[in-house]
Amino acid sequence: MRKTDLSHQFVEFIPEQLEEGVLYISQRYGTAAHKCCCGCGEEVITPLTSTDWSLQMDGNVVTLYPSIGNWSFACRSHYWIRRSKVIWAGQMSQQQIDRGRAIDRATKQTYFEAVNRKKALHSKLSPNEAPSRTEAPGLFNSLWMALKHWWNT
Repeated sequence: MRKTDLSHQFVEFIPEQLEEGVLYISQRYGTAAHKCCCGCGEEVITPLTSTDWSLQMDGNVVTLYPSIGNWSFACRSHYWIRRSKVIWAGQMSQQQIDRGRAIDRATKQTYFEAVNRKKALHSKLSPNEAPSRTEAPGLFNSLWMALKHWWNT
């Protein structure tokens, strides 16, 4: 049965058995997990990192960004979790899914290249020197570069 609302629980470890309609959040391990909201029973794991999903708390409700696209599940469900509500999204074609995955890969590559450049720069600087703000692109620039890459493919 399709879910329209989720409760959430903060846990240290994600439980072995997930309960339907509960979003489990391990801040220590940067992970959220729930059973697919379509009711198929599949477990959905969302890493909470700079390049995957982000979690926002607002009072007693949670939001995950971006959407949950279960393209490798038989159900191929697609939904948003906004303010602890499940908002169902339309089906996506395989071409749209492939493009989204390409954007994700490009965004991650750009992000990690920037992190590595910043680390390399820091290792070359003396302790009193600081890197300029233009040495590594910020998240906006990373996303912009990923969108340009997607547009050109």
